[in-house]
Order: sequence, then C-alpha cells, then structure tokens
Amino acid sequence: MQKITGYNLVAFINQLPKNRNYNYINPRNHGLIRIIDVNLPEGPIIINRWLPEKGETMGVTKNESISTEMIWRIANALFERQPLNIDRLLASSYNTRSVIESLIAHTPQFYYCYPGRVEEIAGHTHVEHGHKHILWLPSEPHENGKLLEKKTEIVISEIPTSTAVYDSLSLSQNIDLQGMDIEAVRRHTQIQIALYLIGLQLGYRTWIAQNDKGIVYNKRPLVEQEGIIRTLQNEALVSPFDGAVNAGLFIDCIWFKNGRLMPAVMEVEHTTGVTSGLTRMLNFSNKIPPIQTRYVIVAPDDDRQHIITEANKSMFRNLQARYFPYSAVEELFVICQRRKLRGVTEDFLDCYMEKVVV
Repeated sequence: MQKITGYNLVAFINQLPKNRNYNYINPRNHGLIRIIDVNLPEGPIIINRWLPEKGETMGVTKNESISTEMIWRIANALFERQPLNIDRLLASSYNTRSVIESLIAHTPQFYYCYPGRVEEIAGHTHVEHGHKHILWLPSEPHENGKLLEKKTEIVISEIPTSTAVYDSLSLSQNIDLQGMDIEAVRRHTQIQIALYLIGLQLGYRTWIAQNDKGIVYNKRPLVEQEGIIRTLQNEALVSPFDGAVNAGLFIDCIWFKNGRLMPAVMEVEHTTGVTSGLTRMLNFSNKIPPIQTRYVIVAPDDDRQHIITEANKSMFRNLQARYFPYSAVEELFVICQRRKLRGVTEDFLDCYMEKVVV
C-alpha cells in the first residue's frame, strides 16, 4: 500500500496555478481561495480567501497560513483508496481545514466523494448518505486544477479512534540523553516499550539496549520485566560469534524466538541520525552468520523519505532495511493490547514493516 507524506501534499499544491481562484468542495460555500505562496518542502502554505456575496475582494481580507502541522496530520491519515473525512480528523482544531481540503481535491491524485455511512441504532443497521470525504487515487489522476467528484460504492462504518496508552514511565537521572531533550528521550523510550510489549504478545523475548538500563516501566526496572533478556551472552544466535555480543549491546531492540529465530533487529531513530542506526545494524549483521531476519528503522512518520534515501545508499543496501513508522508501531501495539493476538506468523510483521530498498 502506498503512503503519502506532508512533502507530497505541499508539492502537489505548489503545482496548482497561483494566478487563479479556487472554489470550495461544499457548493453552499460561495467563497473563493487564492494561493499566495508555498514554502517548500513542507509548508506553511499562504492563502487568501474571501466571500464575494459579502462584498469582499481579494486583498481586502488578510492572508492566512496553512500550518505544516495540519498538513502532516492530514498526510499521516491518508491511505490509497480509503476516503478521509477532514472535518472528523481535524474537528475544530484549524479554521483553514476546508481550504486545505479543497486545494488538495484540486490536485490530480485526489477526488472528493460521499461514501455511504453505516448507522446502527438499537441493533438495526442501515446505510445513510455519507458526509464529504477526500479520496486519494494515485493510479487515476485527473487534470491539474480541476475539482472532481468520484462516485463510489464504498461504505464506511465509523468506529472510535484507537489510542495507544502507556503505563507509568520514568527515566533514571543518570540516563544518557545523547544530546536529546528529556521529552525526546521519553518518546524514544515509549516506542521501545511498545516494541517490547508487541514482542511479548507475539511470543518473542526482547533485548533492549544496554544503555537503557535506567528505564523504569510500570514501577519496575525494564530489565526485570517478563520476556526481557538480561544478557546477550546466553543467546545461541549471537554468543558463539566473535564480536557479535559487543556489536549488539547498543542496538535498541532485538526480538528472539525459541532460541532459533531472530524476527527483527530494530533501531529507534527519534531525533538522532538514521545513519547511526543503520551503521549499528550493519556492524551487527557482519558479526553473525547470514540468517533470516529483518533489519528495521523505527522512526516518526514524517521521516520516511529520509529513511528511504539512507537505506538505499550502497554501504547499507545489503541490509535490505525496512521502515516501521511510529503510527504502525502504535497501531500494532493497540491491537496487541485489545485483542491478545496468538498464533500469527512472522509474515504478519511484513504488513507493518515497509520494504524501502529498491
């Protein structure tokens, strides 16, 4: 499944003509929109909007900014052929949400649509006429600058948004911040814990980097938690090989299964360079025999393009690195929390870890 980024959305809007007015998707909104400036690569986008029926004209109203944050929130929620309700996504957070929605819909890969909506009341289910959504169809581009509706038989059953909940987390005062502020370290650690708990649910034992011994999770040191590996010296896939234990000591997370398998070797790159994580994994892979595993960079959703660039450099290509975005980590974490997965194969992981080496 393709994924889109905030950089893509900004680039698409930048390709719209700047010397014309754009209509809103909602036909009852008679206002007009003009693109004033686009700050590449990720915004903000400066626009002017006015309502002619109130006697307003362009230039009389103030220019407004569509923030980088809003652009990325939309990008992270977009999936190919899955309608997205911008109003539901952004609620009342941004007063330019209808502007960005309309501009996106004017770009070639996007349409607007009205999918059916499943209503369930007192056990009775029926389909109502749906609300306005945007639809990403990269394989069916239309003319740039046109606003087109896509007729669809898609029906949406809206469920509550899943939320990843982390129990109490504290960091030792002696923990090495590695140049990151405390909140960045905390976020990095939350993702490590999510990976550990996913592994625990899937029947894996987990190695957590030696330098993260100061983590206390749910009022217990992480090293004392069920399924956490205390030392790599006893791991048959690592210990017999010269330099392998030392090479693995500072890797953020390694999953082991049944003493015979290593489902994944993962580096969490929150604000540090991706290159350092790839280098640690490459060094580790060079110390052990070739085995079937996944070398994975775990990082924020907006780092995807940078990870693709780095993972495809000649020195790292043999790793065949994968990308596990934070949103996918937390989606799988929530499923593990709620559904108590059992009996899934390792291939299940490939649904979440994107192959990025081309």
